[in-house]
Amino acid sequence: MARQGTMHVVGQRLAGVAFLLIPALLIWLSIAIYNKRFTETTTVTLRTGTAGHEMHPLADVKVRGVVVGEVRSIRADGNGAELELALKPELADRVPSDVTAMLLPTTVFGARYVSLTPQPGTAAPPIADGDVISEDRSANAVELSQLLNRTMDLLNTVQPAKLSATLNAMSRALEGRGDQIGDNFERLDEFLRKFNPEVPALARNFAELAEFSQHASDAAPDLLQALTDLTVTSRTIVEQRTAISELYEAVSGSSADLEDFLRANSGNIIELATVSRPSLDLLRRYAPAAPCTFRTLADFVPKMNRVLGKGTDRPGMRGTVVPVPSRDRYKPGVDAPRYGAGGGPRCPSVPYLPTGGGETKVLPAGGVPGQGGGSGGGLGPANSASENDLVNELTGPSVDEVPEELPDWSSVLVGPIYRGTEVTVN
Repeated sequence: MARQGTMHVVGQRLAGVAFLLIPALLIWLSIAIYNKRFTETTTVTLRTGTAGHEMHPLADVKVRGVVVGEVRSIRADGNGAELELALKPELADRVPSDVTAMLLPTTVFGARYVSLTPQPGTAAPPIADGDVISEDRSANAVELSQLLNRTMDLLNTVQPAKLSATLNAMSRALEGRGDQIGDNFERLDEFLRKFNPEVPALARNFAELAEFSQHASDAAPDLLQALTDLTVTSRTIVEQRTAISELYEAVSGSSADLEDFLRANSGNIIELATVSRPSLDLLRRYAPAAPCTFRTLADFVPKMNRVLGKGTDRPGMRGTVVPVPSRDRYKPGVDAPRYGAGGGPRCPSVPYLPTGGGETKVLPAGGVPGQGGGSGGGLGPANSASENDLVNELTGPSVDEVPEELPDWSSVLVGPIYRGTEVTVN
């Protein structure tokens, strides 16, 4: 009885163990079937620099878009990643052994898959179990991989949910506004058509702006120096602000005094200008004779110095006195001097001044002005008043007449005799 009881207990325990093992075995069997442990495959290894984003086991392996297997496992080491690919044997015979692989996404937001790319015109044998496949390292493949990685980084930053909400908001904002958008594009096209002819001028303006900027850059040191000098001037003004303020006050006071003076004497100033008009007109009329007058006075100074003996040991008045006949007594109204202006401005020669030692005069031949010798200088044109006076002085003693009594036309008769002749007057 004891033995039967022991056998009964052992049987119950074995039944309990079997009850636990059978479900576990069924679960393992299900997982193994799901993982295709009992399916015959051609296993190859893919070596790549990185598995990339969204690459997971059981991802598809495709050749020209046809699924030929799946990714069984992904292992990473310090030099990159290794992907174990399980290919279908019936399709692996059509895959050459020199294929290269690229890790591509199914969509922008989808998981990646392995794309096997056969070499063009290859004659390599079919891929076999245990072969190693390398990643495509061509320039296009590398750029595409970098673009996908950056796109994924951008999408991770943007956050797809928020991007989707933004796109939905934009879609709702644009809904029903197609006509307005089209009209705006038409206006933009019209604007661009008008703007295009101005593009060369705009480019030329930009070029000139660049040239101006270069000139400004070259002149920058001088401008900075000018600003530095201006600071010195400003500092000086600040330091002298008290004196400047006093100057302003003095100028203001002077301006006020001048204003009061002008207000008080404005009538006198206007009247003075009115009264001075005739005198100014007369001065204007005789202005051409002013240079000659001052030149004559300048020549008169050395003659008077000789008359007065300046620079000699015999100072005093020196001259020759010639007695002339009496002109009879003074007759009022007849002998009174007459001061009458007429004939306009003239430029007579320097009057004759006897010097005691005699002076040489040369009447210009032909009456040409400014031609004469000695110290007398020019005597004016022929038959002029100055020449007639000189001729009367020369002729008066010989005819026993006062020169003033001789007629004004003496030079017409006697002048030709003296013209071009050197005459010494004592």
